[in-house]
Amino acid sequence: MPPWNSAKTKVQLRICVQRLRLLQEKKEAQAKTSRRDIATLLEHRKIEKARVKVESIINEDIYIELLELLELYCELLIARFGLLEQNTREPDAGVNEGVCSIIYAAPRTELKELHVLRDMLMHKYGRDFSVGVMENKDGCVSERVMKKLTFLAPPDDLVDAYLREIAKGYGVDWSPEPKAEGNDESGGGGGSKETAEDSSQEIPVAIGAKIAAEEKVPNLPAIPPTEESDKSKPGTKASDSTPAPAKPKVYEDEFALLAKRFEALKKR
Repeated sequence: MPPWNSAKTKVQLRICVQRLRLLQEKKEAQAKTSRRDIATLLEHRKIEKARVKVESIINEDIYIELLELLELYCELLIARFGLLEQNTREPDAGVNEGVCSIIYAAPRTELKELHVLRDMLMHKYGRDFSVGVMENKDGCVSERVMKKLTFLAPPDDLVDAYLREIAKGYGVDWSPEPKAEGNDESGGGGGSKETAEDSSQEIPVAIGAKIAAEEKVPNLPAIPPTEESDKSKPGTKASDSTPAPAKPKVYEDEFALLAKRFEALKKR
């Protein structure tokens, strides 16, 4: 196990960020090829084979989401490295979630650089703390990371949703067969509907957005009125008018940007 060294750990964090990004790009390129193959299978009406391949794509999308989360945690530790350098037995609350998530999830990835970073963090905080993290004591590991590491067979509704979007994106005339009414009216029908709704919310990445490659333009903040516009209005006094709202801050620190990216992940 490599010993703790602040300078080497910071360099290792940056290396991990680069490697995580490269691995995400590689996985996304492979998924793009797989989606094209699935569209061909749908065109030739090889539905069962297409459904099997879609399940692997769903699992890969979940894995990519995990890599993105770990990348964000590495960036967070770089931004708050001063807290990480403190000589304490347990990490500060500001970096605790990132440290625990990396220690817990690193062995489930294929990145050797992340394994080295994990060993460094384990050496700094000791064996007892590391064992507690691997057991997820007190829920110290991020719930989002735990969900990405939980392997479950994707429900049929989720598989149909992926197939539908792939067929739509590649111009294939295909849609899932409607379910029999008897299945919907059975005792488990209500539960299956709720499961379908939950699974649609848990889709790792919007598959349709990936194929269409659409980018959303962020909403611009409202611009407060200027002094010239207030003076141009007849019969108004500066003393009677309500105070102008504070100007929006143009600069956002690294913490705020990271927080926004975490919130975006929650909505996926």
